[in-house]
Amino acid sequence: MNLISNFNQHLDALTALRRDLHAHPELCFQEQRTSDLVAAKLTEWGIPIHRGLGGTGVVGIIQSGSSSRAIGLRADMDALPMQEANTFAHASTEPGKMHACGHDGHTTMLLAAAQHLAQQRDFDGTVYLIFQPAEEGGGGAREMIKDGLFERFPMEAVFGLHNWPGMKFGEFAASPGPVMASSNEFKITLHGKGGHAAMPHNAIDPVPVACQLVQSFQTIVSRQVKPIDAAVVSVTMIHTGEATNVIPNHCELQGTVRTFSIDVLDMIEARMRLMTEHICAASGLQADFEFSRNYPPTINSVAEAEFCRQVMAGIVGKDHVVAQEPTMGAEDFSYMLLEKPGCYAFIANGDGDHRSIGHGGGPCMLHNPSYDFNDHLLPLGATYWVRLVEHWLAIRF
Repeated sequence: MNLISNFNQHLDALTALRRDLHAHPELCFQEQRTSDLVAAKLTEWGIPIHRGLGGTGVVGIIQSGSSSRAIGLRADMDALPMQEANTFAHASTEPGKMHACGHDGHTTMLLAAAQHLAQQRDFDGTVYLIFQPAEEGGGGAREMIKDGLFERFPMEAVFGLHNWPGMKFGEFAASPGPVMASSNEFKITLHGKGGHAAMPHNAIDPVPVACQLVQSFQTIVSRQVKPIDAAVVSVTMIHTGEATNVIPNHCELQGTVRTFSIDVLDMIEARMRLMTEHICAASGLQADFEFSRNYPPTINSVAEAEFCRQVMAGIVGKDHVVAQEPTMGAEDFSYMLLEKPGCYAFIANGDGDHRSIGHGGGPCMLHNPSYDFNDHLLPLGATYWVRLVEHWLAIRF
């Protein structure tokens, strides 16, 4: 690997910083301690900052030379509302809160790169360091954009990086096109007429209608979505009933829809709504249909994805830059890619062997209570950010 030696020399300090963040997780829009730490570090290194975008967001600005060109680098800061199973020294000190997705590592990698860029300034232009709150369901990227992120800090392109367990340590992945799905939720409330379970003819039972809807929704993916277009429709909750001998008045279905394109999403929502209306009408029920669009699909720009792959190859060799397998997980960096060209890439987190004694018995997978970020990635990820900046702001269009 062609790592910047300074990062390896300071690995102990970077590890201590990352583990401090891990031990003090904060949920979406509550990242006050984390943003204070980020702001203090950037200020210590002479980097001007702006605070308050998206609530607890921090943007640092590093300028060098005379070029008007600019690039944006983004790291997420928030944790998840889950109990950590690990018992090692840097385990969460906050009950019910955990850095189970590696945002502590993402923040540390970008901070390390920021310090190096501020000291060396071996580029011509401006780097915007975007420390974003509330990726885990809060839409912090959307809120920063609403607060004027791209108007106040005009950049040509924006880039993100996420650790990926299961990939072999030392690998990167970046690909053009969709790499993460849209995230959407639905809630359907069926209004029937309750009655005695022994006399169903006197009632309008919402339960079999709910079952019919669950089965019908599966035909949307299997028979109405083109086979080459990926989509998921999952009913994950059904709530109804209070007694075994009572037909309930109401039944509620909830779940998620994931797609890689807005066109497919539009079609699925329309078909679900139509099926709900007609199946319920045929059975004499009324229905409330709610469909919430959360995160759009994360779609990498072609040129920017190829640019990232070239930078990665210069660090780890082209044989260790792999195709990015799309995932049905969602990511609110997608909002930034709706506004600017860019690339959301993966950096391998390994198979979990890096974890300290005292980790939980579960796998080292994202959103698992036994997860921990691989600190050996810190020099690698920081090197990637620095080289990305140096190559991008050396290009002459």
